[in-house]
Amino acid sequence: MVHAAEIALESAGFCDLVDITAQLSDLVRASGIGSGIVTVFCPGSTGGLTTIEFEPGLQKDLPELLERIVPSDRSYHHDRTWHDGNGFAHLRSALIGPDLTVPFTAGKLALGTWQQVVFLDFDNKARRRRLAVQIIGE
Repeated sequence: MVHAAEIALESAGFCDLVDITAQLSDLVRASGIGSGIVTVFCPGSTGGLTTIEFEPGLQKDLPELLERIVPSDRSYHHDRTWHDGNGFAHLRSALIGPDLTVPFTAGKLALGTWQQVVFLDFDNKARRRRLAVQIIGE
């Protein structure tokens, strides 16, 4: 069985982290599918999905790490092509990836005790996002 849904959210950009674990869990339960996998995907090339312990320290550490790896204050070829100043956002998205798949059993996500699913908005402005969710199982 396959069930499609979406998560709508507002994000602030500049590596804003949004915990979507509760929404994802609710969608899995509402699907009526007991066991399987759920995939969440960000249409667009300036967002990403991962898991992290969603606590204040790591909410600062992850953006700081990405700033060291892909600085937002330098010029990228993309910026010279499109003049939108978000080349760093595209590169960060490519590193983190636009999707995440989580198994579930008995309608419950198989996440660790301190593990949450987070959306990261890397763009250089606030945005409304819609994440595609596909739940597959029986």
